[in-house]
Amino acid sequence: MRPPETVAEPAAERGRAADVVGAALLGACAESALVSAAGRDARPEGVLLAVLALAAGYACGRIARALLPVAAAAATALAILGLMTAARTGLPGLPGATATGGPLPGDAGAYAALAALAAGAACCAASAVRRPSLRPALRLVALGVAGTSLALGPVAGCLAGAAVLLCSLAVARARRRGPVLVGLALSAGLVVCASWAVAEDVLAPGTGASVEGPLTSYRVRLWRDARDVVHREPLLGAGPGRFGELSTAARESPRASGRPHSAPLQQAAEQGLVGVAVMAGTGAWLLYVLWRSLRPTPVVLSAAAALTALAALAAVGNVLSFTPVTTAAGLLAGLATARAAVTTDGAPGRRPAVGRPGGGAGAGGGGG
Repeated sequence: MRPPETVAEPAAERGRAADVVGAALLGACAESALVSAAGRDARPEGVLLAVLALAAGYACGRIARALLPVAAAAATALAILGLMTAARTGLPGLPGATATGGPLPGDAGAYAALAALAAGAACCAASAVRRPSLRPALRLVALGVAGTSLALGPVAGCLAGAAVLLCSLAVARARRRGPVLVGLALSAGLVVCASWAVAEDVLAPGTGASVEGPLTSYRVRLWRDARDVVHREPLLGAGPGRFGELSTAARESPRASGRPHSAPLQQAAEQGLVGVAVMAGTGAWLLYVLWRSLRPTPVVLSAAAALTALAALAAVGNVLSFTPVTTAAGLLAGLATARAAVTTDGAPGRRPAVGRPGGGAGAGGGGG
């Protein structure tokens, strides 16, 4: 029989390789923005801040999970819920609020994204806790997130939180994560393809009218302006932060954000096909690390459901423009893909006992 440290070596090597690939992809995201901005009056700072927020959230999630497996996820859910409530006061970096307390037009998607991520974190905590009696209470937190989002105004936030909770309940006893992850990835890809089809105006007349109705004509015009920019600058795009100058619809609106309200279309318009390829590669990497994660399958799939909801919202809105959203996404991904702390004898998946050299009997036997 092979010793535990020998059995764990391949998994550890794969984990380190995946970490290196992830760091390289995040670096490529930043590099793509800088290359697209070179020689132009562009503003890559927003992209660099988003990459930094994502990386910082991911690292914090990995560390927090290693130290406090259940409490970290529960605290994340409560912290995001607090951010949603604080957004009513118009704090910097959060979606603004109108005089009636609701979100500004175009910012409702950010509330929905925060609701999905908070519900996902609460469901991760419920799936990870060892005491079955605590699971209903943690899932009630996810339900409370949906209710809070409804009270804040956007119905989309309530629907997103409820959808994540239902997905978590559906996979509570799942053993195979691969097919579910593929299904979630295809769902997000379908939303992205639909938004691109609307921008290209290739849908049949009846289908196009039914899809474009809920999106509003203003958003469809933004998407088609982004398409025109892509056709003019297909490889490297027009440069980060320049869509607002080039879009006719954005210039005509006094409250325009300067973004096309679609992350894939914004990436294509401002950073070209190179930027889109890097974004797709980052999504594929995240899918891989979720598949290979050592966390229990219900935990991984709960986080995947929340991240899928975020991807769908990002395809039809500007949710990734808000730093709290990208930070929370990285935090949830880190919680779902972290490796457990190891004992002094190298055995993974068990935390060393505090105050006992060698980890004690519960950490693999004798002393160090």
